[in-house]
Amino acid sequence: MAEGEQLLDGREVPLGGVRGMSVTRWLPHRELPTVGAWCFLDRIGPQRVDMRVQPHPHTALQTVTWPLVGEILHRDSVGSDVVVRPGELNLMTAGRGVSHSEDSLGEQPLMHAVQLWVVLPPEQDDDEPRFEQQRELPVLEVPGSRGAQGSPGAGARATVLVGSLGEGSGAAASPARVAPGLVGADVVLDPGADVEVPVDPAHEHALLTLDTDGAGAGPPALRYLPPGASSLRLRHADGARQLLLGGTPSTDDLVMFWNFIGRTHDDVERARADWEDPDARAERFGAVPGWTAEQRIPSPPLPPVRLTPRRRRARLVGAPPPAFS
Repeated sequence: MAEGEQLLDGREVPLGGVRGMSVTRWLPHRELPTVGAWCFLDRIGPQRVDMRVQPHPHTALQTVTWPLVGEILHRDSVGSDVVVRPGELNLMTAGRGVSHSEDSLGEQPLMHAVQLWVVLPPEQDDDEPRFEQQRELPVLEVPGSRGAQGSPGAGARATVLVGSLGEGSGAAASPARVAPGLVGADVVLDPGADVEVPVDPAHEHALLTLDTDGAGAGPPALRYLPPGASSLRLRHADGARQLLLGGTPSTDDLVMFWNFIGRTHDDVERARADWEDPDARAERFGAVPGWTAEQRIPSPPLPPVRLTPRRRRARLVGAPPPAFS
């Protein structure tokens, strides 16, 4: 691997309580809490499951839901009651506080999706919550290069979820409302593709293979790349689908506990107390349509120590454009 690259393993974690399911989580990682402003990365499935995630809170972040297979009913405290479908980006901005629920549609449907969190800039921590669904996303066509041995014209297509990918007038920019210095894309490589995807050299990046054959070989590693590369070389003999994340490396203090993000221990302690108090919960986090006030996921207790900001261990050094096979 090139200097500064790292392979980060995912871990299996429970989601949604007793009637929940297991998901694979890559971020936050003990070596790397964030990639740019991306601070959370889960993959749901692929598995047949009845997903029932009762109302739960968020603060100071944006949730990004990208379904690959299956449909999810999303309801939140800003009044949203929508179906989340493959090919549609769903972005919920928590700001000072929001709550939402997620339910799969159908009886034990096949579910495969990725859910991510984006840390909001500090000046947006107290903004009012909002939700948006983007059904038309731009696609960057990346031609083949370097004399790939696949069929003529083997290349890649990158659906840009957030931010912008590409150069100049040929760049593809998502309409999703996120802070500058962030990019996320779903990249599909043709069989035999060998392409150079232009990226911002000021950004750090991470790549995760989304394909799976269901053979139980275990989750793929998340490949981390430090800033410095102006392009990423992607190649695959059989074709592949990869999630590309990138952004300006963060130097902000970040305290994460359960579903809360804060700048200090006191921030998350206050958010947890508000979620557990019925009056404060109604004021700060609102109510989710279709659920009673008692139907919610309670917060786990805080540990008996003060929480400190997460620190990265991955080195931030320049590196030549790496190759991925």
